[in-house]
Amino acid sequence: MRRILNPWILFWALIIGILLAGGTLLLLLYSRPGPSATGETTAILNVILAPTATRPIPTPTSSGTATPTQDIPPSPLPGLLTVGAYVQISGTGGDGLRLRSQPGLSGRTLVVGSESEVFRVDDGPQDADGYTWWHLVGLYDESREGWAASNFLMLYQP
Repeated sequence: MRRILNPWILFWALIIGILLAGGTLLLLLYSRPGPSATGETTAILNVILAPTATRPIPTPTSSGTATPTQDIPPSPLPGLLTVGAYVQISGTGGDGLRLRSQPGLSGRTLVVGSESEVFRVDDGPQDADGYTWWHLVGLYDESREGWAASNFLMLYQP
């Protein structure tokens, strides 16, 4: 025997469903926050691309060799930096420190260490071009290595 649903039950179920959906929609519309009194602000973000194998580090275009100036911090006192010590890049004004393939300003730039980045001293010291150079190795990425001028290094106590 086939049973047929009562049409009144279907009618009231449909009406209740429509009322619930409409009430939910109204609740969502009225609980939404309005525009702020101060207006909207737009964040400004400067993206600086990191050097890669396909996008090398730009080299300076000035001719001649650089010489130390008054803007360069003094070299740390002798004996403070030693092989095995940890150093932090400091005094670059946010520009970072070039780690080079060999001691001296003529060495090819391998990587640029960021201001406040910490490295382990692996070799040195060597004097060249008016600077004392130390070979640094990155703490978290040993491929970040090269020779750096001690004027921009500060002893770091972990």
